[in-house]
Amino acid sequence: MSNEVFRFKTGKFECIAVSDGTMTYTPPMFPPPAVLLFTNASGEPLAQVLREHGIKPEKWTEWVSPYICLVVKTDSHLVLVDTGAGALVPATGKLIPNLKMAGIAPEDIDMVILTHGHPDHVGGNIGIDGRPAFRNARYVMLRDEWDFWTSGQAEREIDEHSREVLLKYARENLPPVKEQLDLVDNGAEIVPGITAMAAPGHTPGHMVLSISSGGEQLLCISDAVLHPIHLEQPEWFAAVDVSPEQVVATRRWLLQKAASDKALVIAFHFPFPGLGHVVPRGDVWQWQPI
Repeated sequence: MSNEVFRFKTGKFECIAVSDGTMTYTPPMFPPPAVLLFTNASGEPLAQVLREHGIKPEKWTEWVSPYICLVVKTDSHLVLVDTGAGALVPATGKLIPNLKMAGIAPEDIDMVILTHGHPDHVGGNIGIDGRPAFRNARYVMLRDEWDFWTSGQAEREIDEHSREVLLKYARENLPPVKEQLDLVDNGAEIVPGITAMAAPGHTPGHMVLSISSGGEQLLCISDAVLHPIHLEQPEWFAAVDVSPEQVVATRRWLLQKAASDKALVIAFHFPFPGLGHVVPRGDVWQWQPI
């Protein structure tokens, strides 16, 4: 299986998981992985869970995360979900080359859905000329998310350690697409078969997508869940979650929906291609990759 492009179907919709590259999260730029991902967990309970997942706690000094964008070809639209990190680090910015490898030119995309405003999701919004990279597309974002990044709320609520880089990327990559931008609310059908669902917590206007065709459903959960361990430990939140209490509530609702609907799930940061199912395990869940 390629680690760059993976094709699959949801009903009649043709879908492609497309890699934008990877990011290595390691000190000193980031906290150690266990602190970054599981901020409120510590000691032996955390160490035990890590060992169950084949991770040696004392040696886990870096987390190499895939960045996985999604293409959906519906009956009438060619949709891209998130634009990756652009030139954030040398190992990112692979989205457009990988789209071309899949036979898709940037101008073929007519809808770009931005799940939230973090650098790894909007960093590919614009090209090196400073103009929208997907010139024929409408860009879509939840109204609450746009307001968070453009009203001064982000400056007040993001912790000091993350503030500089997050605000820099938002200011560079969101205003240039404003003329092509449509703001939507929870429950909006963005195009036939793709519905926006508010999933706040990671950011205030974080969005997940229900993609439905032919009686099948794909849930694009973006960053509502950052690591497979979060399914088994939904109360453990990450340092990058703006509202920890809200993200836990969102996660429980979303994982319950994924399990009860028996939906296929795609997660932005899971091992490529990020696809699998959410399986109940007592009052929590377990990740079952395809």
